[in-house]
Order: sequence, then C-alpha cells, then structure tokens
Amino acid sequence: MNQIECQFPSFKTIHDGYDKMPARSIKGHALMFIRRRITPSQERKLYSKADALIDKFSGHAGAEAGAEKPVSEVQAPELKAGDMVRVKSMEEIKATLNHVGQTKGCSFITSVMGPYCGTVQRVLKPMERFVDEREMRVKKCKGIVLLDGVICEGTTSYGRCDRCCYVFWRKEWLEKIDG
Repeated sequence: MNQIECQFPSFKTIHDGYDKMPARSIKGHALMFIRRRITPSQERKLYSKADALIDKFSGHAGAEAGAEKPVSEVQAPELKAGDMVRVKSMEEIKATLNHVGQTKGCSFITSVMGPYCGTVQRVLKPMERFVDEREMRVKKCKGIVLLDGVICEGTTSYGRCDRCCYVFWRKEWLEKIDG
C-alpha cells in the first residue's frame, strides 16, 4: 500500500458537494477572467508594473525624499524554531505595508492577524518552501515563519473555514525576545 504524504490530492474525492461562495462583483469576474488567461510570470509582471504606477502617483512611502527606510533595508531578526517573539503593533506593521497591504508579497490579513498584534508567540518553524495549491507547485520563500498555534479560522468575507491553515508571518513584523 502506498503511503500518503499529503491530503491535498484527495480533496477532489472527499468533498460532499459545493458550498455557496459569496457573490463576486463585476470587477472580481473580470480579474478572474484575466487571471485564467495569463501565466503566473505575466501576472507578476502586471502586478509589479501596476504597483509601481500606483506608488508613483499616490505618493506612497518611499516615493518622497526623506521617507522612512524601505522594508528591504529594515533589519529583520534571524528566527529559528522555539524562539520567542513579540508581534509588532498594528501601527508598526502597517508602516511596512505597501498600498495593497503586503510586505515583500506577503499579505497582512487584519481580521485574522490583527488580534495577535502585541502578543508574545513561539516560532513553530521558519519557512523555506510551500505548496502553491493554485498551480500545484512547490515554491521557495525567504523571511517567512509560522507561529505555534496561530492558524486561520476563516475571514469575514468568506466565513468560517475548517481547514486550519497556518498564517505566514514576515520576519519584519516580529521582534525576537532574548531569553
């Protein structure tokens, strides 16, 4: 008998039907139409150009002289499994986010991650790679950690989810506690 290493491939066969998804707007339909017709690399280039254009015209942090240091220059602590960290305050984290609420591509989900701001947590493990379920590919990552017991229990827009996914945290959002 073959040993199964992950349950994801069996999700197609274990479901009992389809749950109703929230209604999608015309904008949502248009974005999905486009996303299904371009490659991931084309999508990244498109988002990169759009982000640069928005930053240029919005006067977002980094566009002005004398603005705070960009996130790439902020020293993030080296973290390993078992380290104790303090999650920075909402204001400190928001200072690192771009106009779409991301730091180096990692989204900060206020409804899920916000309650942990200011709390002390234990690092479960630093991330080196993950499975992108949209493309069914293993992808590399840097500067992301999982915190012990910090899981997503659903969002306000999608409702409760029983999947219990770990939340990805950027090292820039955490402060290592010596001790």
